[in-house]
Amino acid sequence: MASPSKDVTQLLLDWSDGDQQALDQLLPLVYDELHRLAEHYMRHERSDHTLQPTALVHEAYLRLIDQQRVRWRNRAHFFAIAAQAMRRILVDHARRRQAQKRGSGRRVPLDEARAVPSLPEMDLVALDEALTRLAEFDPRQSRIVELRFFGGLSIEETASVLQLSPATVKREWQLAKAWLYRALTGEG
Repeated sequence: MASPSKDVTQLLLDWSDGDQQALDQLLPLVYDELHRLAEHYMRHERSDHTLQPTALVHEAYLRLIDQQRVRWRNRAHFFAIAAQAMRRILVDHARRRQAQKRGSGRRVPLDEARAVPSLPEMDLVALDEALTRLAEFDPRQSRIVELRFFGGLSIEETASVLQLSPATVKREWQLAKAWLYRALTGEG
């Protein structure tokens, strides 16, 4: 019996080759994990947030299936792209809200790997802007933060997606966190 990860990878490859039935079979295998990821992010949003985890999953999934030129490699690659989609959705939502209420964002320290998502009402717009600045001079570090923070990928999964060694990802992750901490707190 194949592992769920291998099943997902095979379905992604089949879908990339044009098999639409593979897409229908894929959703039940990835939905729960996408929903857990969305719940994790939404748990740290404000209590009156208008976007619910299910809506976030559905919107991200619609963006994922609309990808025409992606050659899916494996499960980790899929969840990396899902992380990008969720990041865009949450940041766009936060920007719309800030446009309605100018200047209400707050800065959040990025000092611990998993502590960042646990902070309530984090300013996703500030994080997104900092990641964009980081990407200007170190795109790889920015991508690592995106995969770890928004995608919830482990060091090993991130290494697989980026085709790097886990040691390199771990080192770059530490450097990126330090840079983002300074960028988000205004220190240094």
